[in-house]
Amino acid sequence: MSIAFLARLARCSSGPHVGRNGLPQMALAPLPLKQDIALYSAIPKRQIHTPSDKRRSGTRFDADSSGRPTTWDSFGIWDNRIDEPILLPSSIRYGKPIPKVSLSNVGCASLIGQRKENEDRFQLSQMTDNIIYFAVFDGHGGPEAADFCHKYLENFIKDLVAGEDNLELVLTRAFLEVDKALAKHLQCSSDAPGVNAGTTATVALLRDGIELVVASVGDSRAMLCRKGKALKLTVDHTPERRDEKERIKRSGGFITWNSLGQSNVNGRLAMTRSIGDFDLKGVGVIAEPETKRIVLSPVHDSFLALTTDGVNFIMNSQEICNVINQCHDPKEAAQRISEQALQYGSEDNSTIVVVPFGAWGKHTNSDTSFSFSRSFVSSGRWA
Repeated sequence: MSIAFLARLARCSSGPHVGRNGLPQMALAPLPLKQDIALYSAIPKRQIHTPSDKRRSGTRFDADSSGRPTTWDSFGIWDNRIDEPILLPSSIRYGKPIPKVSLSNVGCASLIGQRKENEDRFQLSQMTDNIIYFAVFDGHGGPEAADFCHKYLENFIKDLVAGEDNLELVLTRAFLEVDKALAKHLQCSSDAPGVNAGTTATVALLRDGIELVVASVGDSRAMLCRKGKALKLTVDHTPERRDEKERIKRSGGFITWNSLGQSNVNGRLAMTRSIGDFDLKGVGVIAEPETKRIVLSPVHDSFLALTTDGVNFIMNSQEICNVINQCHDPKEAAQRISEQALQYGSEDNSTIVVVPFGAWGKHTNSDTSFSFSRSFVSSGRWA
């Protein structure tokens, strides 16, 4: 679909978004570009009919006069089981149809598992007119650090976005600022849990429905399903990583292993980056996130999944991808993943956020070859 065709839709529409039912019901005049002429020639011509005949529509958008929009797969674009309007300004800018992501269709689930309390937190919001915010936090040493990020991190990001267009830079600065703010909060609060409270943070910003930017510290993850395959957007910050281990050692810290074979910083923390954990900041544990920017493909990208380690330690990324692809909608998918992690033996809190994209429902891979060599050891960050 060319930019010229999208521009014609813009001139025919009355609002900023054009829904699948809201596209102009009219025959289009021949367009000057070759690809547009080909598109025009593919539109069925109006046929002569009698009152007893089934009336055929003169456009592709309601070909059987059923009142239901033709699925986008009829255009050879995608097969989306979730009906979403098209973001017209973004579609014109990028030269291809881009579906809107509605928060009402995002799936979220968080189960306590075998823990005494749920220290996981998740969040999603329409942060600005063109940016949507998604986040998961997995607290340790109490829920205070996760609660603080849940309450304030979005505000830091929103303030920075007003003056900075680079979303990777925005997220990096926001993580560092919320870490400093948490330190002051713990120092000033008489009932604060102390300097060993901390949290992972995995945040995704979706701008214009197509630009996805992810930032993460700790071992919560972000994964994109592309063409039915899991594409990892984050890498865990653990002492097993050579670059992370070297930074800890250069800063005067050390790595130990507990009886379960888990590596820990200074015998306490099973991650090398986090928000909080101020007693370990002097030995190389940092709050600076690693970031990644990716341009989505509405034709190939089905969903984004943000998960905490209660899910990640028991199910690999492709397993998560396969299970979600079998689900009818993201809400069912989030519930199924969180429950399945517990059924497989996870004792930690299990949290997931599933964000549907343009190709939702297109890649229904039936591969269910899950690993039977799972570790049924309780995941944790403490030695």
